[in-house]
Amino acid sequence: MARLTKRTVEALPTREGDYIVFDDDVSGFGVRVLPSGKKTYMVQYRNGGRTRRIAIGKHGAVTADQARTRAKELLGAVAGGDNPAEEISRHRQAPTVATVCDRFLRDYVAHRCKPTTQREYRRSVDLFIKPAIGPFKIVDVARADIAKLHHKLRDKPYQANRTLGVLSKMFNLAEVWGLRPDGSNPCRHVEKYKERKRECCLSLEEIANLVRVLDKAEQEGTETPFVVAAFKLLILTGCRLSEIQTLKWSYVQPPYMMLPESKTGARKIPLPEPAQTVLSDLPRDPENEYVIQGAIEGQHVTDLQKPWRRIRKSAGLDGIRIHDLRHTYASHGVMQGLSIPMMGKLLGHTQIQTTMRYAHFADDPVREAAAQVAGILDRSFAPPAKPTPAANVVPFPKRA
Repeated sequence: MARLTKRTVEALPTREGDYIVFDDDVSGFGVRVLPSGKKTYMVQYRNGGRTRRIAIGKHGAVTADQARTRAKELLGAVAGGDNPAEEISRHRQAPTVATVCDRFLRDYVAHRCKPTTQREYRRSVDLFIKPAIGPFKIVDVARADIAKLHHKLRDKPYQANRTLGVLSKMFNLAEVWGLRPDGSNPCRHVEKYKERKRECCLSLEEIANLVRVLDKAEQEGTETPFVVAAFKLLILTGCRLSEIQTLKWSYVQPPYMMLPESKTGARKIPLPEPAQTVLSDLPRDPENEYVIQGAIEGQHVTDLQKPWRRIRKSAGLDGIRIHDLRHTYASHGVMQGLSIPMMGKLLGHTQIQTTMRYAHFADDPVREAAAQVAGILDRSFAPPAKPTPAANVVPFPKRA
């Protein structure tokens, strides 16, 4: 036993085996000497009947006084009921964020999410999460790390918010899996960026022109009848692109389309007569179960974006997305007086807030009706006509 100082530690000789010299001032604080001559400060204590040791630092990189101060802190934690050696071991064995990302995609996303959502989650993981915090231990990630990653994507607010959502779900699962303490999700209180919803509504004249362009494209053979039918069905039903693109003939049960799977689960979609006419005009291949047949035998069309770019250019609708056809369906429905809950059912929304974005379209017919009523009543506001003054009759003079 000796008081460990720079001089006493450097004077310790090497032996064939390693040995420990304890400090006579702080019980449990010592220095371990290896046969190679390397000397490491450490703390030794007992917990649960076992002897535990914690390395503090190598002599030279850490001074004896610094090691003694750290030893007192660790021994104080032990006296308070903690087990720092176990915590250090647990931290050492904790997985990295990259490892948890792989488990998240494999064990949760692959079984709980739709294919489109799986692609979005994997994209966020591969392009943004792993490059930024992949090497971090999952237990070390703090709110500041998440805020920094979110801020880095500030010029892409939509992507920044989607990545934040992926991270939040993953850290919630990390708590469920016992990888982080309960209530420690570092995504909490990280404020999302405001997003500008791109919602374009085509006028009735634009829709009529679009249909003329579709018919002409089919007649000239620049687009297949299946591509043309897909866009007409999107206009007439308000369906999502994937719902029409992967539609099977077995789902078509007039006056409905019975989809066993969609973004919001099974859907029963009304099939109006104009849409039934579009379907009845389509050729059917007994070897292909899909309505919108693709170039590959037995498969559906895999890409409608390229045909849409050609069609919208011909129709003078540059910048209009395929999804805007769904917005157009919803907007005109509300303008015709359909209620928001009814419109939500037609669109397959699970939350009324999603449909509320179209609420402002209900103001147009109300405003027009108000203008008509006011125009009628406005006649009562007109001041009464002033009576025409009686003419002053002057008799002609009689002849003499």
